[in-house]
Amino acid sequence: MAQGSRGSRWEHFEHAADIGIRGCGPTRSAAFEQAGLALTAVLVDPSSVKPTVRVPIVCEAPDDELLLVDWLNALIYEMDVRRMVFARYAVHMDEDWPTGRRMEGEAWGEPLASLAEIPAVEVKGATYTALRVEREDHTWVAQCVVDV
Repeated sequence: MAQGSRGSRWEHFEHAADIGIRGCGPTRSAAFEQAGLALTAVLVDPSSVKPTVRVPIVCEAPDDELLLVDWLNALIYEMDVRRMVFARYAVHMDEDWPTGRRMEGEAWGEPLASLAEIPAVEVKGATYTALRVEREDHTWVAQCVVDV
């Protein structure tokens, strides 16, 4: 588990063949940001990545759970096509979007070629396994299993 700012954190959880990722924070946006860090941590130590290149990401979905899957799959796609890893995330959600949930996010990272640590695994995609986005007491939790 890694502690973020403002009471936010990320962690991995056990799953038979793949890896569970979980982001927690005081807001839904913070939980999504931490889930992004948990995704990065499947590949490399996020603290070893320099956040020098900014990539904007927009996602829409009918509910929070599908929005989380879309967010993580967008990050996986951007990492793959840009040959990058990300170390910092910002998520802004529009709760009043007429067709469901909408979010605008940003990911900052660096090209794989400039990393000292080469990723040991490849994340293929976020799945619906153990998928949940909900508030527990005063903390939002955003989690799912990623296929590696």
